[in-house]
Amino acid sequence: MPRLALVVLSVSGVVLGALSAVALVADHTVHQQGRKFSFQSVIIKKGTPLTFVNDDTVPHNVASTTKGNEFDLGSQPPGTSTDVTFTEAREVQVICAIHPRMRMMVSVRD
Repeated sequence: MPRLALVVLSVSGVVLGALSAVALVADHTVHQQGRKFSFQSVIIKKGTPLTFVNDDTVPHNVASTTKGNEFDLGSQPPGTSTDVTFTEAREVQVICAIHPRMRMMVSVRD
């Protein structure tokens, strides 16, 4: 029986760890620091602005080419923030055009 309990706890830890990578953004803010986005994936309601804040020491260029939610913030200097409003309900791939490893997914819901 103790072996079963250990398995359940291990599975729960994996599930909880996976959930922390996806966030329902309460304050609608994504930070950029250490050449990473603060979330790997967020869920947001269609029409709600999402603010991208550059807390890093280098510029970033947040962009998306996902049809219906295309945007390009251009060079965003450290210390600045910019709002983006997603108008189509779908999965949106967001990248930094300067730092190719910076990627996140925005799930836009109705």
